[in-house]
Amino acid sequence: MKIETKIFGHRGYPAKFAENSLEGFEYALENGADGIEFDVHLTRDQVPVVMHDEKINRTTDGKGNIKDYTHEELQQFHLENGETIPDLKDVFELIEKHDALANLEFKTDKYEYRGIEEIVLNMAREYEFRHPLIYSSFNLQTMLRCLAIDKDLDCNWLVYRKIADPEKVVSDNGLSGIHPNEYHDFDGVQRIWTIDDEKEAKELMEKNVAGIFTNDFVKMNELRTRCEAERS
Repeated sequence: MKIETKIFGHRGYPAKFAENSLEGFEYALENGADGIEFDVHLTRDQVPVVMHDEKINRTTDGKGNIKDYTHEELQQFHLENGETIPDLKDVFELIEKHDALANLEFKTDKYEYRGIEEIVLNMAREYEFRHPLIYSSFNLQTMLRCLAIDKDLDCNWLVYRKIADPEKVVSDNGLSGIHPNEYHDFDGVQRIWTIDDEKEAKELMEKNVAGIFTNDFVKMNELRTRCEAERS
């Protein structure tokens, strides 16, 4: 059977570029990643921006929580490559230009940014993406709020642990699938994070999981090509 596993650049291409940077996203989109994955927060004045952590300390030259800065104030800080923290609209503009998938993670597991679901979904409607956006969050309530706005969205629950009955969880909550950190033995959609080990990736590809998130999509693309050659 042909391997169908899609390879997502986790936070872009952090093996080579600053994570969650426009530079990394653009490189991934133009150089063979099936899709990109990125994380969204709200500033104090409710502008959606892209960064993994709630705090800007680790990946910028500033300190503090994103939620405590206005968008204008946040522009004074820079990633290691000199970029300012990307706005979600800038990432959407990149995605719109490419025939690629995109996974937007709502970072609401520590702070439930009020209104973030409606703000992000309304913004997404302004673009003509070639593929429906994939949404995920560790906060199941965030996914349920998204589905209450649009029941047809591709919403997936991010999980750190094994789920006893993933099929029931998906069905009962109207989800499209799960995004676990380890393989689950069920027939539904699962995209696994964060896979950088080639042996583990090969096993997942052989099981035809829907997708893997990786910090090095180039290495994983090469692995997938070798796996497909072995199967043919």
